[in-house]
Amino acid sequence: MTLQTLPSGNPEAHAPASVESITQLVHGFYGDVRQDQLLGPVFEKALHGQWDAHLQRLVDFWSTVALGTRSFKGDVFGKHMALEGVTPAHFAAWVGLWQQHTSRLLAPEVAHDLQVAAHGIARNLFRGYFGSDPAFVPPRSEHVGHGGH
Repeated sequence: MTLQTLPSGNPEAHAPASVESITQLVHGFYGDVRQDQLLGPVFEKALHGQWDAHLQRLVDFWSTVALGTRSFKGDVFGKHMALEGVTPAHFAAWVGLWQQHTSRLLAPEVAHDLQVAAHGIARNLFRGYFGSDPAFVPPRSEHVGHGGH
């Protein structure tokens, strides 16, 4: 799997939260999701070639989460509950890939906040599918050291 993010030596790496950095994050992350052997087929089946529109909705969603833009309106839980073939492994793969992309692209505090949000979303969806808490461990909600990223 190839991460489509900025190299760590790039001066734009570890960007602050902005519509531009969220757009880059979403497009890079879902570029890798599409290529992932586990995640790709679930997304391709659900989106039926409607990736451009979905990517814009995802940019709106994550901009709302990160920036408070209120540009997203929708039913995240209901839409995801309609997906077929989702297993616990899909959640672990999605969360792991999200963590890699956010850590490589965004400033540590922004990455951490988006990781906490993603874990919360994944935990709620996991409960909806399987009726229990997931095995993956969410990042702590308090700030932690981010050395070595």
